[in-house]
Amino acid sequence: MPRKIGTENWRKKRRQEHLEMKEYRYYIFCEGEQTEPRYFGGFKKLIEDNPIYRDMVLIQIEPCGAETMRVIGRAEQYVKDNQITKGQIWCIYDKDSFPARNFNGVVTRAESLNKENPLVQYHAAWSNECIEFWFMLHFAYYTSNNHRTEYIRFLNERYAQLGLGKYKKNSDDTFDILMTHGNPKLAARYAKKIIKEHKGLSPADIAPGTNVYELVEELAKYLPEKSKEHFID
Repeated sequence: MPRKIGTENWRKKRRQEHLEMKEYRYYIFCEGEQTEPRYFGGFKKLIEDNPIYRDMVLIQIEPCGAETMRVIGRAEQYVKDNQITKGQIWCIYDKDSFPARNFNGVVTRAESLNKENPLVQYHAAWSNECIEFWFMLHFAYYTSNNHRTEYIRFLNERYAQLGLGKYKKNSDDTFDILMTHGNPKLAARYAKKIIKEHKGLSPADIAPGTNVYELVEELAKYLPEKSKEHFID
């Protein structure tokens, strides 16, 4: 038994030393347990395959199975438990039918936490009402405030036009489809335009809207050049 404990401690120490070598660190906490983790997993895979940045960038994706304030709560606990001293903490979450105070509260809480430690910065990457709105913007400028089912219907129609079958919420290939068949650069422009047109409003009042593009553009900096072209001019 002592030997087992010693081996485990050694592994933890080596892993911590490995993480400390990474200059750029991103801890991504997703409300969903499959859709968002798999989408951002596409960035992670390409970056880890990029010989220029794979030894410099850490991307840790944590599915939460929790909503709004519980997502940032999980993030805070993770930072504490793992003694994170440097990095960007991203909370990915949807509005759905949750109270506006909880949805907006993640932004407020992040701003408060960021005053405590300039080396550990929290970010709220929200979608109102759901991540599918961000996916939709890869194909069209859309401003109708509809329910998730309408956004999925739109994606199904566009996928069908492209000969891709139907949109599957928990699909492993969503990232690849959006990058190669959609237009990530336009999606970011559309999302920014919507937020600009609603300047001064809270996230809960920007419907539909999303600022997920902020994390997307951040991660795109580390992609291989051919993939980066899809995201950055």
